[in-house]
Amino acid sequence: MLADPQSITINSVAKSMPLTSDSPTSRTYTFADGTLTFVTKQNSSASRFRREVRVAQTKVAADPISAVNAQVGTSVYLVIDEPRNGVFSDTEIGYLIEGLKTWLTSANYNKILGGEF
Repeated sequence: MLADPQSITINSVAKSMPLTSDSPTSRTYTFADGTLTFVTKQNSSASRFRREVRVAQTKVAADPISAVNAQVGTSVYLVIDEPRNGVFSDTEIGYLIEGLKTWLTSANYNKILGGEF
């Protein structure tokens, strides 16, 4: 199990998030004001393991059409989907994660956020 609390640095500010929800397949850590969550999940089927790490943020903003304030949110996450039969080792999957982390430079993720694919 991950430590309680978890800390994530957002815009150079560390955000400490204590455990707020615990189930057999997921754990949720939430920042004190409730606007930031960190979720870890693990699910399995007969043939696959699916692991997820997610950071989500909410805020209140005016709807551009009605001007009524409403809560909106966004999230960024990594999903690791692998066969249960152990064909890929943790080391091999780690290489893929490291490759993705290396690719995720500000230049590349800004291209994605700009609509390139």
